[in-house]
Amino acid sequence: MNIENTQSQMRKGVLEFCILSIIQRGEAYPSDIIEEMKKSNLQLLEGTLYPLLTRLKNADLLNYRWVESSGGPPRKYFSLTEKGSAFYQLLENTWREMADGVERVINSQAQGTSLPAEGRAGDQQPGTGHEGEETTTNN
Repeated sequence: MNIENTQSQMRKGVLEFCILSIIQRGEAYPSDIIEEMKKSNLQLLEGTLYPLLTRLKNADLLNYRWVESSGGPPRKYFSLTEKGSAFYQLLENTWREMADGVERVINSQAQGTSLPAEGRAGDQQPGTGHEGEETTTNN
């Protein structure tokens, strides 16, 4: 198994949430987003960010406005739409639930304990097909 591939997939899974988290604090310029991600040890390339910002804009989660720059071309600043703010809140709730669950699993493992039998996936009661489902037999 390739650890780099797994790490990349994990990063991709949280990338959109992290970008929206930065933008929800206030208008954000793409290079500032990249810089903040780097400071958090989350590498992000322009070639990854710009298509993602475009996709989020097309989904009506982001707005942008142009701001004249004294030292070059105008800059595009992104902000969340009302729909984007609601979407971000859902993502944040999901993240907190997932992070809490992962922490519980990691801490259980570190303490040498396991989850109760009823909490484990794949456990079946005798005589049932899936957890909580009765199986029927045609005679």
